[in-house]
Amino acid sequence: MQQTDLKQQLMERFHEVNGDHPMTDADDVYVSAQFVALEELCAARGRDVDAVRRLMLGRRLPLPGYLRSDGAEMVPGDLFALVDEAGGTDLLEAWFTAHWADPTTGKAEWDAYLSGQYVCLHSVTPATIQRKEYLTAAIGAAANEPDAASAQWSERLHALIDELGALEPAFTAYDRLRFGGPTSRDTCIDAMRARFPRP
Repeated sequence: MQQTDLKQQLMERFHEVNGDHPMTDADDVYVSAQFVALEELCAARGRDVDAVRRLMLGRRLPLPGYLRSDGAEMVPGDLFALVDEAGGTDLLEAWFTAHWADPTTGKAEWDAYLSGQYVCLHSVTPATIQRKEYLTAAIGAAANEPDAASAQWSERLHALIDELGALEPAFTAYDRLRFGGPTSRDTCIDAMRARFPRP
């Protein structure tokens, strides 16, 4: 199997998962600043790019987060960090899913991780995924708390928003197309800061 075949297959799988949305120049600039081309990362880490594409197609590593308009498969710079922590690709799934007490939840999170769509975190680990889930839920529920709008409540809310803001990148217009609406930064950070300004 030639490299171009594997790259083509990966592009097709990416479009199956994300839909077929064009990347603008602004999207490309954003992605190039936040992510690294798979071929560059593999060269820097001494990994065979075709072997990595096979792992992605075999659901053993996550798909690229983005395809730049020039066709570059854009991945996080720490793509291999969890593999190293788990002790190898063969151990990654079991290591990853074990971070959730409920196996069904662990499997769902593994599937989400493999989709490559966790572009909502600077660093994708079980701990940051769980923390993001906790923070978005807490921010979403904040308006219904008994002491809502008090000074203490505002302080608590903005601490949660700031923590989420540190975990999440800015996102780009392409993300709003593929996710079919606003991002968690739009709803849980920007909209909440606008709705409940710091006192």
